[in-house]
Amino acid sequence: MNAPANTEVDAQLNIVPIATTHSCFSEKFGIPRQPLLADASRAAIELLAPFNDPDAVAGLDQHTHLWLTWQFHQVAGQWSPKVRPPRLGGNKKLGVFATRSPFRPNNIGLSVVRLIEVRTHPKVELIVAGADLLDGTPILDIKPYIPYADSVPSASSQLAEQPPQQAAVHIPEFILERAQAYRDNLGTDLVALIRQVLAQDPKPAYQQPDPERIYGMELCGFNLQWRYVQEEIEVVALEKLEYERTR
Repeated sequence: MNAPANTEVDAQLNIVPIATTHSCFSEKFGIPRQPLLADASRAAIELLAPFNDPDAVAGLDQHTHLWLTWQFHQVAGQWSPKVRPPRLGGNKKLGVFATRSPFRPNNIGLSVVRLIEVRTHPKVELIVAGADLLDGTPILDIKPYIPYADSVPSASSQLAEQPPQQAAVHIPEFILERAQAYRDNLGTDLVALIRQVLAQDPKPAYQQPDPERIYGMELCGFNLQWRYVQEEIEVVALEKLEYERTR
């Protein structure tokens, strides 16, 4: 017998984070707007108790890519039926379910990332590349990416058929040397990361570049600053922040 159409579902969803993110991005501004656009980015997905059992990730290293389900934790509880996608210049509104905006009813994100390494000691964590995740992002689930099932070659999107055009990035020699000297335990190539992040043009899409204005973001414990000079993004500073992030 079919249940009446107006029957309410009594089951309660109990979703808890299974992991936390340690990311090179410590603030929202500057994070690539889609995963895999900055493959040089690195993040450690640290499993939390009681899910931090090495058995839980056994066999995961047989996959090159993963699906991460996560929460936009800094906008939790905020949503709007219509939003302004950056891809459309930030001036045109679309229904929230026609976009990947963080301002969603359940604030859930979904990202494909490249798996670099599975570590089980001293903690259970996954080292991934191309993550568009803020430091501290709660991870709700991890699944392997299965190419034959998850890739749809015939799929299309009239609003975002091609990747966004990349901007030219100039890094002065003295800043280049400082970035080349950077080392961390995730294997981050800071020079490549700076280029890939800035090539996405992090400023708001509706904003006209002002050559007198200096933009900045925190990246890998540095204050990265840049400006727009004609058709190029020029890095003007890369200063170590006073505080040290601990993992």
